[in-house]
Amino acid sequence: MNWNQIEGNWENFKGKVQEQWGELTGDDLDVIQGNRKQLTGKIQERYGKAEEEAEREIDAWLSRH
Repeated sequence: MNWNQIEGNWENFKGKVQEQWGELTGDDLDVIQGNRKQLTGKIQERYGKAEEEAEREIDAWLSRH
C-alpha cells in the first residue's frame, strides 16, 4: 500500500493509526488528515522520537497494511 491510498481514505485508517500509535489523540488524527509529514511530527512530539525513527516506523506500518 502506498501513502496516497492512506491519505485518500484517512477516515478508514484513523483507527488503525491509533492502534499503532495509541498516544495520538482523536484531535491529533483530525489535524493530521492523512498528511504523512504531520503524522511524523505528531509521532515525534508524543513519543520523543527522532524524525528518521518516526519515518521508519511509518514505513514498517505501511508494509503491514
